[in-house]
Amino acid sequence: MPGDTITAGSHDNDDEVLHDYSPLLVVYRSGRLECPRADFVRPVPAGLDDATGVESKDVALSPFSFVRLYMPPGTGGASAVSGDTKKGKLPVVVYFYGGGFVMGSAASRVFHRFLNDLVAASPAIAVSVDYRLAPEHMLPAAYEDSLAALKWVLSAADPWLAAHGDIARVFLAGDSAGGKICHHLAMHSDVRGIGLKGIVLIQPWFWGKEPVGGEKEHRRSLEKHTADVRGRKKHLWEFVCPDAVDGVDDFRMNPIAPGAPGLERLACEKVMVCVAEGDHLKWRGKAYAEAVARAKKCPEAVELFESDGVGHKPEA
Repeated sequence: MPGDTITAGSHDNDDEVLHDYSPLLVVYRSGRLECPRADFVRPVPAGLDDATGVESKDVALSPFSFVRLYMPPGTGGASAVSGDTKKGKLPVVVYFYGGGFVMGSAASRVFHRFLNDLVAASPAIAVSVDYRLAPEHMLPAAYEDSLAALKWVLSAADPWLAAHGDIARVFLAGDSAGGKICHHLAMHSDVRGIGLKGIVLIQPWFWGKEPVGGEKEHRRSLEKHTADVRGRKKHLWEFVCPDAVDGVDDFRMNPIAPGAPGLERLACEKVMVCVAEGDHLKWRGKAYAEAVARAKKCPEAVELFESDGVGHKPEA
């Protein structure tokens, strides 16, 4: 439902809310879905960005997923197809957008703007991955689409990637739920041996039953990710991942939970975790960074960056 405020569904009993995960998603018993922040994720077309000179294009990977490729100024279009690599090949950043697995798209204006700016400043080739969303497609659909997209990138099947992408220098990056996808892929058995250069988790959406750091005083912030379902609280994670084991302590939500797969298995050379001063998820991000450093027995392999004076953007 990227970009749509309301999707198809009966308008009978429209006022009866089944799940309220504002500002991300409201689910009505009639089947109607409402995205209060639809304008935030409004889709925009690919093409030449006048402000940065970055060129982008969409490539369909399946009937339900696509990627948007971004090329720095002077390397896209005809020069990419010609295979002119005199300036050397560029690193490839595979990006996964955030939105709680319920809203957003690789075509959303906010992510499109961000990728244009990132590629212009790098320079690097970026591949922004679109994936199926809940509740139409519950997890692991998003993970499956993301893994398929990464494998497609590594195949260098696209002319832009073949001509200018250095497949030996692939980085994964993502914000919020997208950060969670980065972790999931770096832990996946199919990714081991590929040799990812690094992963960048931007305000990653991790959680757990037991507070870490300063979370105890800020647990009320959890309420915006929780809906009252038949007298019990149901976290957004439990909604989008019906097969979650042990709720928010499922290893896909809480990678530092007891019994979670060892973080030494991360198939990347380096890890960067970005947190924000005003984000209630920041302690979880810091705890993750510390746990990775311990697991890899190499503090230099992990970098933690904290932004001052900002909160969680976009919302998980």
